[in-house]
Amino acid sequence: MFRPPASLVRFLVAFSLVSDVFPLRAEDWPEWRGKGRGGVWNETGIVEKLPAELKVAWRTPIHGGYSGPSVADGRVFVSDFSPTTGKSGVESALCLDEKTGKILWRTEWPAAYAGISYETGPRATPTVDGDRVYVLGARGLMNCLEAKTGRVVWKKDFVTDYGLRPPIWGTASAPLVDGPRVICVVGGGAKGATLVAFDKLTGEEKWRAIETPAEPGYGQPILVEAGGARQMIFWHSTALFSLNAETGAIYWQVPFPLRVGLSIPTPIVSGSRLFVSAFYNGSLMLELDPKKPAVREVWRSGTSSEINTADLHSLIGTPVFKGGHIYGVCSYGQFRCIKAADGEREWESQQVTREKARWAAAFIVQNGGRYFINNDRGELITADLQPDGWHELSRTPLITPDNRRGGRRELGAVNWVHPAYANKHIITRNEQEIISASLDAADYGK
Repeated sequence: MFRPPASLVRFLVAFSLVSDVFPLRAEDWPEWRGKGRGGVWNETGIVEKLPAELKVAWRTPIHGGYSGPSVADGRVFVSDFSPTTGKSGVESALCLDEKTGKILWRTEWPAAYAGISYETGPRATPTVDGDRVYVLGARGLMNCLEAKTGRVVWKKDFVTDYGLRPPIWGTASAPLVDGPRVICVVGGGAKGATLVAFDKLTGEEKWRAIETPAEPGYGQPILVEAGGARQMIFWHSTALFSLNAETGAIYWQVPFPLRVGLSIPTPIVSGSRLFVSAFYNGSLMLELDPKKPAVREVWRSGTSSEINTADLHSLIGTPVFKGGHIYGVCSYGQFRCIKAADGEREWESQQVTREKARWAAAFIVQNGGRYFINNDRGELITADLQPDGWHELSRTPLITPDNRRGGRRELGAVNWVHPAYANKHIITRNEQEIISASLDAADYGK
């Protein structure tokens, strides 16, 4: 009887153990900006230079929405809105097969968008956690659904349950799963419920935090390890907060009042640095204390003008840290590089958005040493971000921009959707369809 060499046996055992701990599968994208909300895509084997035309694996018709997709366990989750009369209609959560784009289920509920501007559809990316997915509508209705069937497990109406007054651009903060909790920007500040943590399985309220009459803003909470504590960072329309995610207790807050509540880009962290940027009010740089949950202000913008901007005034897209610099899209589409130490501008370029236009936007994701950027013209770009100027590597059409709510721009429409990067594909949507396009080097002979 054949007996394999002892060295081969040891290798096979080790391989099996590693496979059990680190499954040999590609990477999912289960929430806003990927796992951990860091905007980092870790897969390898990705095409080096974008082709003139991407290979689209599938395209499936859907209705309107800004909600980016999430991807987990072979399924794609997204939400949309179909108007019926005036600004009333039906919001839906959809689940699609990741390989084929076939709709596996759709769960619907009525929605009235009266009082909401740019009423295309839901804003928040679904958050997938195991066998459940958490979906937030534009008027504050959140559903916890079975990921396999779409069955409603529990739901909360932030308007009727907590007194939310929906902000002018709708509720946009994706639910954040943290251990046994799902934490939501509920917006019921008058009832001390700007933030609420629910039991993720039952919907039972565990804590509420931040009492204020001010609108909640549109930011995405994140979790960071700093100062010997696990801190939840939340950017409100009045201040930047740090909270204990288990109890809701506030560690610290730094006032940063914003015009019309535009706390949209996600806070970013690099080492001890914590950075946010807003369209009108510009940037704020903080330093996290290494020994305790505390912070000190390093610098902030000296102007609240959308035009006279020195550092970075981002509207939608989240900037990125690289080394001692920050890169991002400013108020009129200028792609800028600024020094993290003081906000001084190194350079700017109009090449990312191609035109100088108010509200211009693009979304940035890191993959290895380069960055994938999808602009609101429907293009996908790869770039090498360096402090000496704009270095574009490649560019290709991605999806047709068809959102005309802004009523501007050369193309007459925009695409304001953060894609998902999963399993060597990019998955994105507009108001008519959701598509999956390959970024696998093997599909392009490279």
